[in-house]
Amino acid sequence: MSKEELILTAEGLQKIEDELMELKTVKRKELSERLKVAISYGDLKENSEYHSAKDDQAFMETRILQLERMLKIARVVDASNLSSNQVSVGSLVILNDIEFNEKIEYRVVGPAEADVADNKISYESPLGKELMGKKVGDTINVDAPMGVIKYELLEIKA
Repeated sequence: MSKEELILTAEGLQKIEDELMELKTVKRKELSERLKVAISYGDLKENSEYHSAKDDQAFMETRILQLERMLKIARVVDASNLSSNQVSVGSLVILNDIEFNEKIEYRVVGPAEADVADNKISYESPLGKELMGKKVGDTINVDAPMGVIKYELLEIKA
């Protein structure tokens, strides 16, 4: 995986495309209207509405450029090629936290899609790195600030 390649699942690609479309259509128009209203207030030097809208516009345009660059270098993981024999990007894994005897489910994704709150971990994260290539029954040891966390890989789903 090269530095100039962004690994995404089909879901991750769709999410980026949706955000880009929303920014280019809806959000640009909303900001344009905010700027028109702010300009109508007069003196731009001390017009906080205008400066706020300009700051938001700059942030939005930067985000649009980021998303467009991400799409240019994106490589989508083909879900039909995923194996349930070993962990790869796109795999859904079920782990057992050995210390707490607790089952945890994660989807292994690229860094751009990682969202722990949504149980999506990056293949570049400490746990993600340890999971890559593992098979059902393997024990995964992850170094954490509080010590080594041990998991057993119970199941791999494509």
